[in-house]
Amino acid sequence: MPNSKPLTASSSGTNPIDASVQSALRTLDAEGSGIAAINAALQADLGEPFARSADLIRSAKGRLIVTGLGKSGHIGRKIAATFASTGTPAFFVHAAEASHGDLGMITADDVILALSWSGEQPEMKTLITYAKRFRIAVIAMTAERDSTLSRAADIALVLPKAREACPHNLAPTTSSLMLLALGDALAIALLEGRGFTPVDFSVLHPGGKLGAMLKFTRDIMHTGDTVPLKPLGTRMSDALVEMTSKGFGCVGVVDAHGAIVGIVTDGDLRRHMMRPDLLAAVVDEVMTRNPKTIRGELLASEALEILNSSKITALIVTDGARPVGIVHLHDILRAGVV
Repeated sequence: MPNSKPLTASSSGTNPIDASVQSALRTLDAEGSGIAAINAALQADLGEPFARSADLIRSAKGRLIVTGLGKSGHIGRKIAATFASTGTPAFFVHAAEASHGDLGMITADDVILALSWSGEQPEMKTLITYAKRFRIAVIAMTAERDSTLSRAADIALVLPKAREACPHNLAPTTSSLMLLALGDALAIALLEGRGFTPVDFSVLHPGGKLGAMLKFTRDIMHTGDTVPLKPLGTRMSDALVEMTSKGFGCVGVVDAHGAIVGIVTDGDLRRHMMRPDLLAAVVDEVMTRNPKTIRGELLASEALEILNSSKITALIVTDGARPVGIVHLHDILRAGVV
């Protein structure tokens, strides 16, 4: 097993930890400058082609085909995944594989988004020729306005020049981040333009933590006889039996029409515990009126937000004014909504 030694100052007196942090700060500063340059460009010459690109993708009958190779290809895969998960059907086609059969994935109804910092990769030539032949719209994302890719594209998204974070200005770092950022900006512009909602998002993300956060309250609530409820006029002794037997630390109070009008919680009991007649009192005298409730069609993550902000542990779930269920903080935690 190799020896593990703590980092210490070098013989030259330079602390390697400090040196690493300073290097990281220089990298982040360089990459941040690239993002700032895109921000400025979008408020100038880049804004008009960006808006046209969003309109073109939105109106396409087919899908968005993202392509690239090298580091641009890796970024393209992520951009395609972001588009697909936010309501724009998209997938990635590797530019080098396109001429070996993958062109068959692209139809005349699609739109191609081609990523290339230089805009001069020879592997793009076959794809561009194919696009021209079948009149497939091409959006170029590049830093070279006069490149082969820019001239061949229907719309060119020309990014501002920026120095790489690499000290030799060679390894794609700042440039890769800029491509990714502009791709994300385009995907989110389309998301917002479509009115893509959290409910739409939940359809595409049923698994993992995101899927848990996008569950509906109705999916995790308790229903039927498990819901602790008592009518107005109930003696507190009976309400306490209901509260204890159901195990939610509360009991909802309903009126003659079955509408929720109050709730008795552990906190209410503590506030009235000095009353000698507490058990003989009726719930009307002890309950908190107009309790916090939630509708079943709202997300479980919204229920969690209400519980946390109100410093309570359970919510009555209602349909209109009628209680149909109850959800406890533990139910939300078990579902993975954290």
